Amino acid sequence: MPQPESPCAQTLLPLQGITILLVEDSRYVAEACRLMALAGGARLRRADTLTTARRHLATYRPDVLLFDLGLPDGSGIDLINDVAVLPGCPPVMIAISGDAALAGAALATGAVSFVEKPLPGPAAFCDLLLQHLPDRISAGPGQVPEVVRDPDRLALREDLIHAARLLDQPPDPAQRAYLAGFLAGLARVTGDRQLAGAVADLSLGPAEGLAGLVAHRIDQMPVPFG
Repeated sequence: MPQPESPCAQTLLPLQGITILLVEDSRYVAEACRLMALAGGARLRRADTLTTARRHLATYRPDVLLFDLGLPDGSGIDLINDVAVLPGCPPVMIAISGDAALAGAALATGAVSFVEKPLPGPAAFCDLLLQHLPDRISAGPGQVPEVVRDPDRLALREDLIHAARLLDQPPDPAQRAYLAGFLAGLARVTGDRQLAGAVADLSLGPAEGLAGLVAHRIDQMPVPFG
């Protein structure tokens, strides 16, 4: 006679035991990913630069490498080349970016998938990972909640403060290109059309208007222990 499933078996989440290394410079986006990974049962570590990611990969082999393409010290595509020479079973490599034009380069270099920001909801996020984990089955309806709580707004404030500091520095073409991508992605995931428009004008001249808008957004954010 078949034995009934144990309570523990019934409560296993579809990503239970899966490890993810997220390489993402935005604290706000990283927090959103953490919440979705948690909803699916996965464990997530974060690196915010290529340098930090390489340190992780030297000692830690995740099941999934989820990486942004625009990072402070280079392109996330460089990580694909790094992983290709690592011994053992390589992680599933999924690229993310707010710029869909980068998808082709990521896929051609070896990423198995490209996801445009903002990232999908937790159930779709879970299914995306499961598609590339052959020993797992797709999540059934209701196994992963469709909605999780929003990322902490303090994380968004940290991102804006980071952008404000870069805007205070002398103009540098490489840094401005990075900053434009960083703020464009942030505007996209938060639905901030005014910020998106100001970022689009960054390449046209001085950044005073953008700096003022970023400062205004920071003033609107909650203050820790405030």
